[in-house]
Order: sequence, then structure tokens, then C-alpha cells
Amino acid sequence: MHRVGLYPGTFDPPTNGHVDIIGRARKLVDTLIIGVAVNEAKKPLFSLEERVEMVQFECAKLNGPGLAEIKVMPMHGLLMKFAEASGAQIIVRGLRAVQDFEYEFQMTAMNEQLNPEIETVFLMADVRHQAVASRLVKEIASLGGDITPFVTPEIKKALLEKYGK
Repeated sequence: MHRVGLYPGTFDPPTNGHVDIIGRARKLVDTLIIGVAVNEAKKPLFSLEERVEMVQFECAKLNGPGLAEIKVMPMHGLLMKFAEASGAQIIVRGLRAVQDFEYEFQMTAMNEQLNPEIETVFLMADVRHQAVASRLVKEIASLGGDITPFVTPEIKKALLEKYGK
């Protein structure tokens, strides 16, 4: 059976933590879809198109023989509808801390009610990335702090350009 996983997120911007989860999730599936979400409630700094392009760029570096194919797609609407439409059997979520677990626990319970055939799999953030959050990276960048440990050089450049630095 061809196993398809979906890793959804806003990726505003994609961080080293996101890239780590993507690399590890590839070991679990044959195809990994990265669903770049439209989430106006989060008021993204980057447009959907910019975020899709950044994630595609970061994922291109992860290609290698014997690894799951990665597809980066814009994701509109309800997560479970997108998962069904894309043929995903697994939703991959990253966990950094207890606060993440509480939110994800509720989300997983609701998703299971919507479609009990699609499993949610949690990957713990690597210890190096547990404190990394896109929101915090943007705040540090906007205030002139060094974001080098949290994002790739290309993402750092894009952030600094957004903030006119």
C-alpha cells in the first residue's frame, strides 16, 4: 500500500524545526504532502505564494534516493477535507511543548470524529528546535536580533527583506 502523509502548517516562515519534522516524517510515508495553510487569523507576514515557494526551496534540499517524494501544496479550508482530497492516511504534527500537546490533543479528537480512518502521528521536536516558533523568529527579526540559529540563510534573507533590514 502506498502511504501518503500530510504535514500541514502555516510555515510563516518555515523554520529549521519545520525542516527537521519534514525530514523525519519522510521516513514514515511513501509520499509526504506539505500543506501550506491559508490562515488569515494568524495574519501571515508572507503571502501564500511566498510561503509555498519557501517550503519548496527548503524541501528541494532534502531530496535523495530511497526517500519519500515531497509535494508542497497550498491548503485551503478544513484540514480533514484537504487530507481526504489528497489521499492522506496520516496527518503529521510536530510537538514542541506541553502547550502544543493540549491544542493538538483537541484537534486530533475533532479530526477523528470527522474521519476515523486518517491517523494523526506526532513527532517530538528535536531538542535543538524545541523553542523555535515562527512567531518568535519573526519578532526577533523585526527587532534586529540574530535569527541565524533558527532558519536557513535563504529564509533569513527573506525575513530581513520583509522588515527592510
